[in-house]
Amino acid sequence: MQETIERPEYINQLINFREKQLIKVVTGIRRCGKSTLFDLYCSYLMQNGVSENQIIRLNLEGPDYHDIKDYMQLYQLIKQQLAPDHMNYIFIDEVQNVPEFQKAVVGLFIIKNCDVYITGSNAFLLSGELATLLSGRYVEIKMLPLSFKEYLSAFDDKTDLIIKYQNYIQNGSFPYILNLNSRQEIRSYLEGVYTSVVLKDIVARCRISDVNMLDNVIRYMFNNIGNLCSYTKISNTMTSAGRKISVHTIETYLTALVDSFILYKANRYDVKGKQHLATGAKYYLSDIGLRYYLLGTKRADVGHILENIVYLELLRRGFEVHVGKVNQAEVDFIAFGSQGEEYYQVAYTVIDAGGSTLERELSPLDAIRDHNPKYLLTMDFTPLTSHNGIKQINVLDWLLR
Repeated sequence: MQETIERPEYINQLINFREKQLIKVVTGIRRCGKSTLFDLYCSYLMQNGVSENQIIRLNLEGPDYHDIKDYMQLYQLIKQQLAPDHMNYIFIDEVQNVPEFQKAVVGLFIIKNCDVYITGSNAFLLSGELATLLSGRYVEIKMLPLSFKEYLSAFDDKTDLIIKYQNYIQNGSFPYILNLNSRQEIRSYLEGVYTSVVLKDIVARCRISDVNMLDNVIRYMFNNIGNLCSYTKISNTMTSAGRKISVHTIETYLTALVDSFILYKANRYDVKGKQHLATGAKYYLSDIGLRYYLLGTKRADVGHILENIVYLELLRRGFEVHVGKVNQAEVDFIAFGSQGEEYYQVAYTVIDAGGSTLERELSPLDAIRDHNPKYLLTMDFTPLTSHNGIKQINVLDWLLR
């Protein structure tokens, strides 16, 4: 098994933006591999003529930097290490730990021989907030835990794909999982990830006082991945179950879960009307292993879990992903990319005696009259099949492309 998994898609993005007049911001859930990505990129730089004294690395979660209390201390610490006559590559992990960090980052960015890279584990670093703080002078590289293809690359033996897929979803896709040998070790590791995300990136930052209620909301969402949700529906369901919670509180908690990259939100899109819909959305987990850690294996909907895996893979491949509405039917995903739109339906299996499952899955795709590519992804091991232009593909083959 490989000790370090190459992440070429992310490395290539960093290489493409090297020395461009932009702050490179790598975002993603804790432990998804952001620091290791910087390690890999620094190795690339040194293999391509950059000396070690041109590289400045800081991880602001480390004890060596706990005394940094404001942006000026951070700025001065880095500035005194700059090599005056060479390009300096500055890497700052978990930069959000320093108040008003953006002032230090912008101060370094405007120095001509500085190429600045930062990471963070919550959305304080991006979206509207970051656009304001860094005045549009940044590019975001969105990082996820390992894809199934990356996970599989760690093994010399590429057989038994079904077993490896089961391990991938149950143990989780955080890179360090591959260094652990037992279920108990993995469970302890996932507990640490979950606790750090909830306590550091949600409870502390959002000043949430009712941690037990937050835990109830998280459990509800983990149990409803791939189901259409609204703030009102969640509030009503939880209140009916004896856990009274307001719509406003649900909105606050879900926003925090999305901002910490533990959940991703897929909004609905009307295919025929060509418009985004304001009501209803689906939520997907950044790592299915966290669901198994929190809820166990009972009542696990294998179809929705597979749907979750496909959703994340589409994000990795650079698509903007929405849930499709076609009349009263639903297409699992509309993927908007640089080459246009693609439609995806996901089902664990479509094999049954009467063929009704296959017909049900194909029906929404058949109702779309444009000529964009349409795919049905399943775990069925059948030859590549076309249903009136709809390509049915084994999902594991698709994930490994």
